Amino acid sequence: MTASRPVTAGTTVRGAARRARIVPVALAVSGALLLAGCGDQTDGAQGGGSSGGKAELSGKLPDKIRDAGVIKVGSDAAYKPMEYKEGADIVGLDVDIAEAMGEKLGVRFQFANGTFDGLITSMQTGRFDMIMSAMTDTKDRQKGLDDEGKKAGKGVDFVDYLSAGSSILVRKGNPEKIDSVDQMCGRKVATQRGTTSHEILKTQTKKCVEDGEKKIDVEAYNTDDEARVRLKTGGVVADISDFPVAANAAKSSGDFEVVGKQMQSAPYGIAVSKDNRKLRDALQAAMKAIIEDGSYQRALEKWGVQDGGVKKVTVNAGT
Repeated sequence: MTASRPVTAGTTVRGAARRARIVPVALAVSGALLLAGCGDQTDGAQGGGSSGGKAELSGKLPDKIRDAGVIKVGSDAAYKPMEYKEGADIVGLDVDIAEAMGEKLGVRFQFANGTFDGLITSMQTGRFDMIMSAMTDTKDRQKGLDDEGKKAGKGVDFVDYLSAGSSILVRKGNPEKIDSVDQMCGRKVATQRGTTSHEILKTQTKKCVEDGEKKIDVEAYNTDDEARVRLKTGGVVADISDFPVAANAAKSSGDFEVVGKQMQSAPYGIAVSKDNRKLRDALQAAMKAIIEDGSYQRALEKWGVQDGGVKKVTVNAGT
Protein backbone atom coordinates (compact mmCIF):
# COMPACT_ATOMS: atom_id res chain seq x y z
CA MET A 1 0.00 0.00 0.00
CA THR A 2 1.04 3.58 -0.38
CA ALA A 3 1.31 6.58 1.87
CA SER A 4 -1.78 8.02 0.22
CA ARG A 5 -4.07 5.46 1.81
CA PRO A 6 -6.55 7.20 4.11
CA VAL A 7 -5.94 6.94 7.84
CA THR A 8 -8.86 7.13 10.24
CA ALA A 9 -9.45 7.19 13.97
CA GLY A 10 -9.08 4.12 16.16
CA THR A 11 -11.19 2.55 18.85
CA THR A 12 -10.93 0.22 21.83
CA VAL A 13 -12.64 -3.12 22.23
CA ARG A 14 -15.94 -2.71 24.12
CA GLY A 15 -17.10 -5.29 26.65
CA ALA A 16 -20.01 -6.82 24.66
CA ALA A 17 -19.06 -6.89 21.36
CA ARG A 18 -8.44 -7.34 9.79
CA ARG A 19 -5.35 -9.18 4.20
CA ALA A 20 -3.80 -12.80 3.75
CA ARG A 21 -1.74 -9.66 3.55
CA ILE A 22 1.88 -9.03 2.79
CA VAL A 23 3.78 -6.13 4.35
CA PRO A 24 7.00 -5.24 2.52
CA VAL A 25 9.24 -4.70 5.53
CA ALA A 26 11.60 -2.61 3.46
CA LEU A 27 9.04 0.11 3.66
CA ALA A 28 10.41 0.76 7.13
CA VAL A 29 13.11 2.80 5.47
CA SER A 30 10.65 4.81 3.40
CA GLY A 31 9.98 8.28 4.70
CA ALA A 32 6.61 8.36 2.98
CA LEU A 33 5.57 5.13 4.66
CA LEU A 34 6.74 6.25 8.04
CA LEU A 35 4.47 9.21 7.61
CA ALA A 36 1.57 6.93 6.72
CA GLY A 37 2.28 4.50 9.54
CA CYS A 38 2.83 7.08 12.22
CA GLY A 39 0.71 9.96 11.05
CA ASP A 40 -2.78 11.09 11.94
CA GLN A 41 -4.01 7.95 13.70
CA THR A 42 -5.91 8.64 16.88
CA ASP A 43 -6.76 6.13 19.57
CA GLY A 44 -10.36 5.89 20.68
CA ALA A 45 -11.45 6.34 24.27
CA GLN A 46 -13.84 3.41 24.26
CA GLY A 47 -13.27 1.00 27.15
CA GLY A 48 -13.81 -2.66 27.95
CA GLY A 49 -12.12 -6.03 27.79
CA SER A 50 -10.80 -6.47 31.33
CA SER A 51 -12.51 -8.92 33.63
CA GLY A 52 -11.35 -8.64 37.20
CA GLY A 53 -11.44 -12.05 38.88
CA LYS A 54 -11.54 -14.01 35.63
CA ALA A 55 -8.19 -12.67 34.42
CA GLU A 56 -6.26 -15.81 35.30
CA LEU A 57 -3.46 -15.10 32.84
CA SER A 58 -2.63 -11.52 33.76
CA GLY A 59 0.59 -12.60 35.46
CA LYS A 60 1.99 -13.72 32.12
CA LEU A 61 1.96 -10.19 30.70
CA PRO A 62 4.94 -7.83 30.74
CA ASP A 63 4.76 -5.63 33.85
CA LYS A 64 4.42 -2.43 31.83
CA ILE A 65 1.37 -3.69 29.94
CA ARG A 66 -0.25 -5.28 32.96
CA ASP A 67 0.15 -2.08 34.98
CA ALA A 68 -1.26 0.05 32.15
CA GLY A 69 -4.19 -2.35 31.64
CA VAL A 70 -4.04 -1.79 27.88
CA ILE A 71 -2.55 -3.57 24.89
CA LYS A 72 -2.26 -1.19 21.94
CA VAL A 73 -3.21 -2.87 18.68
CA GLY A 74 -2.40 -1.71 15.17
CA SER A 75 -5.02 -2.65 12.59
CA ASP A 76 -6.26 -1.66 9.15
CA ALA A 77 -10.02 -1.43 9.64
CA ALA A 78 -11.08 -1.87 6.03
CA TYR A 79 -11.25 -5.66 5.80
CA LYS A 80 -14.72 -6.88 6.65
CA PRO A 81 -15.43 -9.24 8.41
CA MET A 82 -11.98 -9.27 10.05
CA GLU A 83 -12.01 -5.60 11.07
CA TYR A 84 -13.88 -2.62 9.74
CA LYS A 85 -15.34 0.70 10.81
CA GLU A 86 -18.91 0.89 12.09
CA GLY A 87 -19.47 4.52 12.89
CA ALA A 88 -16.59 5.57 15.12
CA ASP A 89 -15.89 2.00 16.25
CA ILE A 90 -13.72 -0.76 14.86
CA VAL A 91 -15.60 -4.06 14.86
CA GLY A 92 -15.15 -7.52 13.38
CA LEU A 93 -13.81 -10.99 14.09
CA ASP A 94 -10.34 -9.82 15.15
CA VAL A 95 -11.91 -7.41 17.62
CA ASP A 96 -14.16 -10.10 19.10
CA ILE A 97 -11.26 -12.53 19.46
CA ALA A 98 -9.16 -9.83 21.12
CA GLU A 99 -11.98 -9.05 23.52
CA ALA A 100 -12.22 -12.69 24.57
CA MET A 101 -8.44 -12.76 25.09
CA GLY A 102 -8.70 -9.59 27.15
CA GLU A 103 -11.06 -11.38 29.53
CA LYS A 104 -8.31 -13.92 30.20
CA LEU A 105 -5.50 -11.39 30.47
CA GLY A 106 -7.34 -8.68 32.40
CA VAL A 107 -6.54 -5.91 29.93
CA ARG A 108 -8.22 -3.88 27.20
CA PHE A 109 -7.15 -4.34 23.60
CA GLN A 110 -7.14 -0.81 22.22
CA PHE A 111 -7.40 -0.87 18.42
CA ALA A 112 -6.02 2.01 16.35
CA ASN A 113 -6.61 2.23 12.62
CA GLY A 114 -3.66 2.67 10.27
CA THR A 115 -2.31 1.99 6.81
CA PHE A 116 -1.77 -1.76 6.44
CA ASP A 117 1.68 -1.69 4.92
CA GLY A 118 2.80 0.77 7.62
CA LEU A 119 1.69 -1.33 10.61
CA ILE A 120 4.94 -3.23 11.18
CA THR A 121 6.96 -0.02 10.97
CA SER A 122 4.62 1.64 13.47
CA MET A 123 4.89 -1.26 15.90
CA GLN A 124 8.69 -1.36 15.65
CA THR A 125 8.83 2.34 16.46
CA GLY A 126 6.66 1.85 19.57
CA ARG A 127 3.25 3.05 18.46
CA PHE A 128 1.63 -0.37 18.94
CA ASP A 129 2.32 -3.36 21.17
CA MET A 130 1.03 -5.79 18.56
CA ILE A 131 -0.70 -6.04 15.19
CA MET A 132 -3.99 -7.86 14.65
CA SER A 133 -5.15 -7.18 11.13
CA ALA A 134 -5.69 -10.39 9.14
CA MET A 135 -1.93 -10.44 8.60
CA THR A 136 -0.45 -13.57 7.05
CA ASP A 137 2.37 -15.21 8.98
CA THR A 138 5.28 -15.56 6.52
CA LYS A 139 8.96 -16.44 6.91
CA ASP A 140 9.92 -13.17 5.23
CA ARG A 141 8.06 -11.17 7.86
CA GLN A 142 9.52 -13.30 10.63
CA LYS A 143 13.04 -12.61 9.31
CA GLY A 144 12.46 -8.95 8.50
CA LEU A 145 12.98 -9.38 4.76
CA ASP A 146 11.58 -7.08 2.11
CA ASP A 147 9.73 -8.21 -1.01
CA GLU A 148 13.08 -8.75 -2.76
CA GLY A 149 14.40 -10.98 0.01
CA LYS A 150 16.77 -8.38 1.45
CA LYS A 151 17.14 -7.76 5.17
CA ALA A 152 15.23 -4.63 6.09
CA GLY A 153 14.27 -4.93 9.76
CA LYS A 154 14.33 -7.04 12.91
CA GLY A 155 11.36 -9.14 11.88
CA VAL A 156 8.37 -10.12 14.00
CA ASP A 157 6.95 -13.15 15.76
CA PHE A 158 3.44 -14.42 15.06
CA VAL A 159 0.84 -16.07 17.25
CA ASP A 160 -1.27 -17.87 14.65
CA TYR A 161 -5.03 -17.88 15.12
CA LEU A 162 -6.83 -18.49 11.80
CA SER A 163 -6.26 -20.20 8.45
CA ALA A 164 -7.23 -18.45 5.21
CA GLY A 165 -6.32 -18.39 1.53
CA SER A 166 -7.00 -16.00 -1.33
CA SER A 167 -10.22 -16.27 -3.36
CA ILE A 168 -11.53 -14.97 -6.67
CA LEU A 169 -14.53 -12.65 -6.45
CA VAL A 170 -16.50 -12.00 -9.65
CA ARG A 171 -19.76 -10.33 -10.57
CA LYS A 172 -22.90 -12.34 -9.89
CA GLY A 173 -23.43 -14.92 -12.60
CA ASN A 174 -19.71 -14.88 -13.48
CA PRO A 175 -20.23 -13.24 -16.90
CA GLU A 176 -16.54 -13.64 -17.84
CA LYS A 177 -16.57 -17.35 -16.89
CA ILE A 178 -13.45 -17.07 -14.75
CA ASP A 179 -12.60 -19.59 -12.05
CA SER A 180 -8.78 -19.46 -11.84
CA VAL A 181 -5.91 -16.99 -12.22
CA ASP A 182 -4.76 -18.95 -15.27
CA GLN A 183 -7.65 -17.34 -17.17
CA MET A 184 -6.64 -13.78 -16.30
CA CYS A 185 -3.81 -13.18 -18.79
CA GLY A 186 -4.49 -10.02 -20.79
CA ARG A 187 -7.39 -9.01 -18.54
CA LYS A 188 -7.92 -6.34 -15.90
CA VAL A 189 -8.04 -7.65 -12.33
CA ALA A 190 -8.33 -5.70 -9.08
CA THR A 191 -6.81 -6.41 -5.68
CA GLN A 192 -5.63 -4.63 -2.54
CA ARG A 193 -2.10 -3.30 -2.74
CA GLY A 194 0.53 -5.00 -0.58
CA THR A 195 -1.44 -8.19 0.04
CA THR A 196 -0.80 -11.86 -0.58
CA SER A 197 -3.47 -11.64 -3.29
CA HIS A 198 -1.44 -8.90 -4.96
CA GLU A 199 1.62 -11.17 -4.87
CA ILE A 200 -0.39 -14.00 -6.44
CA LEU A 201 -1.29 -11.72 -9.34
CA LYS A 202 2.31 -10.55 -9.75
CA THR A 203 3.47 -14.16 -9.95
CA GLN A 204 0.74 -15.07 -12.42
CA THR A 205 1.57 -12.04 -14.57
CA LYS A 206 5.16 -13.31 -14.92
CA LYS A 207 3.83 -16.72 -15.88
CA CYS A 208 1.56 -15.18 -18.52
CA VAL A 209 4.53 -13.45 -20.13
CA GLU A 210 6.69 -16.59 -19.95
CA ASP A 211 3.89 -18.50 -21.70
CA GLY A 212 3.78 -15.93 -24.50
CA GLU A 213 0.50 -14.37 -23.39
CA LYS A 214 -0.32 -10.81 -22.45
CA LYS A 215 0.36 -9.85 -18.85
CA ILE A 216 -2.47 -9.29 -16.39
CA ASP A 217 -3.43 -5.63 -16.07
CA VAL A 218 -3.34 -5.53 -12.27
CA GLU A 219 -5.19 -2.64 -10.66
CA ALA A 220 -3.99 -2.43 -7.05
CA TYR A 221 -6.04 -0.28 -4.69
CA ASN A 222 -5.51 1.03 -1.19
CA THR A 223 -8.49 -0.92 0.16
CA ASP A 224 -10.38 -3.99 -0.91
CA ASP A 225 -13.56 -1.90 -0.82
CA GLU A 226 -12.15 0.18 -3.69
CA ALA A 227 -11.30 -2.96 -5.63
CA ARG A 228 -14.86 -4.26 -5.24
CA VAL A 229 -16.32 -0.97 -6.45
CA ARG A 230 -14.20 -1.33 -9.57
CA LEU A 231 -15.48 -4.89 -10.02
CA LYS A 232 -19.09 -3.90 -9.47
CA THR A 233 -18.91 -1.29 -12.23
CA GLY A 234 -17.41 -3.81 -14.66
CA GLY A 235 -14.02 -2.12 -14.89
CA VAL A 236 -12.26 -5.38 -14.02
CA VAL A 237 -13.18 -9.03 -14.49
CA ALA A 238 -12.34 -10.11 -10.94
CA ASP A 239 -11.09 -9.07 -7.52
CA ILE A 240 -8.62 -11.26 -5.63
CA SER A 241 -8.82 -11.05 -1.83
CA ASP A 242 -8.70 -13.16 1.31
CA PHE A 243 -11.36 -15.85 1.51
CA PRO A 244 -13.12 -14.41 4.61
CA VAL A 245 -13.37 -11.02 2.92
CA ALA A 246 -14.52 -12.38 -0.44
CA ALA A 247 -17.06 -14.70 1.19
CA ASN A 248 -18.48 -11.87 3.28
CA ALA A 249 -18.77 -9.61 0.23
CA ALA A 250 -20.66 -12.30 -1.66
CA LYS A 251 -22.91 -13.07 1.31
CA SER A 252 -23.77 -9.48 2.14
CA SER A 253 -24.31 -8.28 -1.42
CA GLY A 254 -26.22 -9.62 -4.41
CA ASP A 255 -23.55 -8.21 -6.72
CA PHE A 256 -20.79 -10.82 -6.32
CA GLU A 257 -19.95 -14.49 -6.01
CA VAL A 258 -16.84 -16.47 -5.08
CA VAL A 259 -15.50 -18.86 -7.74
CA GLY A 260 -12.72 -21.42 -7.92
CA LYS A 261 -10.60 -22.81 -5.09
CA GLN A 262 -8.78 -20.97 -2.33
CA MET A 263 -5.16 -20.23 -3.18
CA GLN A 264 -2.14 -20.35 -0.88
CA SER A 265 -3.97 -21.06 2.36
CA ALA A 266 -1.84 -19.84 5.25
CA PRO A 267 -2.18 -18.75 8.89
CA TYR A 268 -3.21 -15.31 10.01
CA GLY A 269 -1.06 -14.25 12.93
CA ILE A 270 -0.95 -11.67 15.69
CA ALA A 271 2.37 -9.91 15.10
CA VAL A 272 4.64 -8.99 18.00
CA SER A 273 8.14 -7.52 17.99
CA LYS A 274 10.97 -10.05 18.34
CA ASP A 275 12.08 -8.42 21.59
CA ASN A 276 8.62 -8.76 23.15
CA ARG A 277 8.50 -12.51 23.69
CA LYS A 278 6.76 -12.27 27.04
CA LEU A 279 3.79 -10.58 25.38
CA ARG A 280 3.90 -13.14 22.56
CA ASP A 281 3.73 -16.02 25.03
CA ALA A 282 0.94 -14.36 26.99
CA LEU A 283 -1.09 -13.94 23.82
CA GLN A 284 -0.52 -17.57 22.90
CA ALA A 285 -1.74 -18.66 26.34
CA ALA A 286 -4.82 -16.46 26.02
CA MET A 287 -5.62 -17.87 22.58
CA LYS A 288 -5.37 -21.41 23.96
CA ALA A 289 -7.69 -20.46 26.80
CA ILE A 290 -10.43 -19.01 24.58
CA ILE A 291 -10.30 -22.07 22.32
CA GLU A 292 -10.78 -24.28 25.37
CA ASP A 293 -13.70 -22.30 26.80
CA GLY A 294 -15.54 -22.04 23.45
CA SER A 295 -15.49 -18.26 23.07
CA TYR A 296 -13.15 -18.53 20.06
CA GLN A 297 -15.58 -20.85 18.26
CA ARG A 298 -18.52 -18.58 19.05
CA ALA A 299 -16.68 -15.62 17.51
CA LEU A 300 -15.93 -17.62 14.35
CA GLU A 301 -19.57 -18.69 14.02
CA LYS A 302 -20.79 -15.13 14.54
CA TRP A 303 -18.86 -13.99 11.46
CA GLY A 304 -19.37 -17.14 9.39
CA VAL A 305 -15.68 -18.10 9.13
CA GLN A 306 -15.61 -21.26 11.25
CA ASP A 307 -13.99 -23.14 8.35
CA GLY A 308 -10.80 -21.19 9.08
CA GLY A 309 -10.69 -22.05 12.77
CA VAL A 310 -7.62 -23.63 14.37
CA LYS A 311 -7.43 -26.13 17.20
CA LYS A 312 -3.76 -25.60 18.02
CA VAL A 313 -2.20 -22.20 18.66
CA THR A 314 1.16 -22.16 16.89
CA VAL A 315 3.94 -19.57 16.82
CA ASN A 316 5.67 -18.69 13.55
CA ALA A 317 4.09 -21.57 11.60
CA GLY A 318 3.95 -19.58 8.37
CA THR A 319 6.09 -20.47 5.36
